[in-house]
Amino acid sequence: MTGSTIFHALGLHMHQPPGNLRLLIEANPWEAEQILRCYERPVRYAARYPDVARLHIGFSGVLLDQLLDPDIIDRYRHILDIPEMLARYAQADNIELIGTGHFHPIFPLIPQADWPEQLERERLVMLRAFGRTPLGFWPPEMAFTMEMIPALVEAGYEYLVVDGVHVRPEDGISDVFRPYQACHEGVCITVVARDRDVSNAQESGLDANWFQNEVRWRTGGSPRPHEARLVTTWSDGENGAWFRQSEEGAGFFGHFFAPYMEHFRGGEYPVTPVSLSAYLTSNPAVARAQVQTGAWNLGTGSGYDFSQWGGSDQQRTAAAAVSGLSARYWDLCERWPAGRPHPALERARSLILEAQTSCFLFWGPAWIPLLYERTIPAAAELDAAEASLKSAVPGTPGHPLGESESAAPVGAQASVSPPAAASPPAAAVVATTQIAPLPDSTAPAPHRGDGGCGPQPTSGR
Repeated sequence: MTGSTIFHALGLHMHQPPGNLRLLIEANPWEAEQILRCYERPVRYAARYPDVARLHIGFSGVLLDQLLDPDIIDRYRHILDIPEMLARYAQADNIELIGTGHFHPIFPLIPQADWPEQLERERLVMLRAFGRTPLGFWPPEMAFTMEMIPALVEAGYEYLVVDGVHVRPEDGISDVFRPYQACHEGVCITVVARDRDVSNAQESGLDANWFQNEVRWRTGGSPRPHEARLVTTWSDGENGAWFRQSEEGAGFFGHFFAPYMEHFRGGEYPVTPVSLSAYLTSNPAVARAQVQTGAWNLGTGSGYDFSQWGGSDQQRTAAAAVSGLSARYWDLCERWPAGRPHPALERARSLILEAQTSCFLFWGPAWIPLLYERTIPAAAELDAAEASLKSAVPGTPGHPLGESESAAPVGAQASVSPPAAASPPAAAVVATTQIAPLPDSTAPAPHRGDGGCGPQPTSGR
């Protein structure tokens, strides 16, 4: 192997919206098979190159929920043994598993009070699926704000990956090939900068020769070319023909990854694959940086704002509906009597968190009605919890023994119903991707104190 100072962290992000695997196998079995095989290839190629391959793979919690569902396992059994695949991931010591938000929310656009549970649920389902929890965090859609740092550290994360265009080093010298420490309110975390340009190539198509030439040129022209250079590339791992290619020799793993591993194994390659946790142990971040609030580039969006998810009136109205329900949920939690759980409150909680799925906002008018399919029943569950609270607690508005002056009013909530223009279309389908309607039942949240409520955090903690 070479003595190169160029190191490469390669990451793939896997996500499907709620219920999508069930809908795909019913409506488009060929696409369903293409997608499922995208989840199996990384662990198979990692096993083929155990001595040299290093991969970072992140599964959203809502995708893992589907892969652990006995019905999904049965429906896809003719294509792949899903439990066996997950077991191979659990045993692969050259795959570093990466966490994200459970329902794939745009964290800066959802209430901070909901951050801990989106993080906690993800880590719990990863523990269930793989028997281990992640050290690294991938923000859904790379949407990040510095206020997230305390919540991430408290959840157990040691580093996160952000889009390099948003990193602002304190010394004023832009250098995406080194790790940084980013701190908020006295809490610090290691930040790894994704190389946007090379990641774009990873997403659309590249070969091992182009890759080595490109990273040598880029690192050679960087501010510190003689120091260790960490090139981090990350992309979705199941979107586009490049990843879904059934003829593996023409896709990501056969055309790029396997030749890359062969070249490196032969000692002729100037780039060394690494896992981030191992690299950061040997090369801890020393320099400080601020990270500008933003996301990654998608379609025509630059990622310098959140207009892809909140640029239209419909998107903003829908996001406000979810935030209003969250505020109402936390208000009920504060007023809920100790020791008295309520299933309606727990069901509302799951629906609110699920409504925060980024896909519902990203695809605009075609998918926003699916967000309302979560908020409308969530509001009904909160109504039921409110009614139960009135009948059970003296001093609550509506209770026969009188009303408390300090009790919060029942009304004055954000609308949770779609405006007339947002009525569901005949088929909420964008391109080749489909999404399922709301399942008949929603799994309740894990019990976290009275009424299913967890402690409301402050300052993102």
